[in-house]
Amino acid sequence: MTERMDKRFAALAAEGRPALVTYFMGGDPDYAASLEIMKALPAAGADVIELGAPFSDPMADGPSIQAAGQRALKGGQTLAKTLEMVREFRKTDNETPIVIMGYYNPIYIYGVDRFLTEAVAAGLDGLIIVDLPPEMDDELCLPALEKGVNFIRLATPTTDDRRLPAVLNNTSGFVYYVSMTGITGSALPDTDNVGAAVRRIKRHTQLPVCVGFGVKTGEQARAIGATADGVVVGTAIVNAIAGSLDDQNGATGDTVQAVTDLVRSLADGVRAARLAAAE
Repeated sequence: MTERMDKRFAALAAEGRPALVTYFMGGDPDYAASLEIMKALPAAGADVIELGAPFSDPMADGPSIQAAGQRALKGGQTLAKTLEMVREFRKTDNETPIVIMGYYNPIYIYGVDRFLTEAVAAGLDGLIIVDLPPEMDDELCLPALEKGVNFIRLATPTTDDRRLPAVLNNTSGFVYYVSMTGITGSALPDTDNVGAAVRRIKRHTQLPVCVGFGVKTGEQARAIGATADGVVVGTAIVNAIAGSLDDQNGATGDTVQAVTDLVRSLADGVRAARLAAAE
């Protein structure tokens, strides 16, 4: 699993462009539509897929992703079904890295050993568990790494040089730089500050640094991608799904198209990012 992630970022570095990392909530608005969205992402330009695992009490999610999680839970999405989405995706795509992003409680209840065993069998490449700090590495991080599953850590504007080594310890795959304080879906951060933060983090690690929180358009992706190794987009994709639903929050014939149209525009921005930086 770590090899698949490493290969993808090495190929993108050789191509001279950052990654487009796309987040959506597993099971939103239902399992079938969500799996169809997932399968459509690589062809639309996604380089890495972040698959949200819905949780009833999220601490870092803004209103849009909270609503997506509620729709998914109402539709019957479970952690087992989220892993099943990975298995189904792998039947036709064995190259695109997949990361599950969520919270520790559902994994703890599921059972760490059981979860990791099934995750490896399904073809999962990494985990982003936002409520497990480095001080709790024994809970999930170290067991995941032993199984060959990347554990991707979050760094923030408040992660100073004293704290950063602890955050980076046992981190693999890439570093997710949360470009602002607050919740998902906030305003776009200052690109100069983002560039300085990426450079600071890279003084401490050779891992790719991907930047998220606030990117909504191809132009914004281009601006962030000029200095980052990857651009993470989540809320905008979740909003595209929500905007396509019918009055009962069900998928329509426009749901997948709404997502792929947005992802293509984001991919165009990411692909132009290094050209912009050279101008």
